Amino acid sequence: MNKELMEALDILEKEKEISKETLFEAIENSLITACKNHFGKSDNIRVEIDRETCDFLCYAEKEVVDEVEDECLQITYEDALKIKADAEVGDIIHVEIKSKEFGRIATQNAKNVILQKIREEERSVIYNQYFEKEKDIVTGIVQRYIGRNISINLGKADGILNESEQVKGEIFSPTERIKVYILEVKNTPRGPRILVSRTHPELVKRLFEAEVTEIKDGTVEIMSIAREAGSRTKMAVKSNNPNVDAVGACVGLNGARVNSIVDELRGEKIDIINWDENPGNLIQNALSPAKIVAVFADPDERTAKVVVPDYQLSLAIGKEGQNARLAARLTGYKIDIKSETQAKDAPGFRYEDYMDEYEEYDDYEEEYGEDVQEEYDEESGEAAYEYEDELPVGEEADGGEV
Repeated sequence: MNKELMEALDILEKEKEISKETLFEAIENSLITACKNHFGKSDNIRVEIDRETCDFLCYAEKEVVDEVEDECLQITYEDALKIKADAEVGDIIHVEIKSKEFGRIATQNAKNVILQKIREEERSVIYNQYFEKEKDIVTGIVQRYIGRNISINLGKADGILNESEQVKGEIFSPTERIKVYILEVKNTPRGPRILVSRTHPELVKRLFEAEVTEIKDGTVEIMSIAREAGSRTKMAVKSNNPNVDAVGACVGLNGARVNSIVDELRGEKIDIINWDENPGNLIQNALSPAKIVAVFADPDERTAKVVVPDYQLSLAIGKEGQNARLAARLTGYKIDIKSETQAKDAPGFRYEDYMDEYEEYDDYEEEYGEDVQEEYDEESGEAAYEYEDELPVGEEADGGEV
């Protein structure tokens, strides 16, 4: 039994994750290559390796003839009898080839064939390993800056964090551990090229999936996400279990879950809202923390007109329009925001159609507290009200429900 070869194959299989069968094939091909270099031909060369003992046999198939014309393909009858006692002219017999007889060049070529196959398989294994992680997050170690790009050690391979995928203002130190999102894995002659990102919205989504158990098991579902990397993210979530609060599950006890993600994102603010199939309600949630007077949503045109109190206009639009911009990306609606004063002068908002209901809403808000939310149903033209804790149980109001 060839113990040394067996041990070498075991080590390669364990460390490089290259199957033994692939290595056996590489050895067979290397011996055939060596024979071709040594004899000039390899068409009649056969190599057999015992997969259990690693013992190998290299032989040439030669035809028995009376007079040899090609030593590589033929053998004399007298020489054939020394190998096989019952050999006859015209028979094909196996003539063993001693690999020790190979010259230095043939041996070196055989070695190169094996090494080349090992390198190819190693690159293939690494490519497949990281290709499976494409569109997922991994933890990497910052190595060095390459111009404006950053080299990230991902374990068995290095990833490239391009300048366009870096969050503005983030500065990393060598050996620092960070989480990155794998954008793309390319197979190149020099090995896999892995492109990673710190700005992609899916990075936030994957972080929540890893942190929040309810998202991982499907109880809570992330329906939409909009992000301006380094500044703010808005995320809409829905619970598939009526007993589970989707927003509460993502926030965690005393904000523990969301805070760990905020820390990983270097202080990026995260707004988590409840998903609603009603576009009006969804837009109202998306514009939080601003209070909304009314929402007119057109599902066909994917546009929405929003009215907010005068003092809430700046909050609804946000700094440099960020809140409204993220809300538009989150909902997929083009949102036009106006204050009450502006809406009165804009007939397109049909502000006058809901003023009576809004005044009635103000009366209830004053009587029962501020925990009153208005939902405007554009199809019926009526306003419905939801009362939370302030309205006594069992009481009803016109146009509203408890």
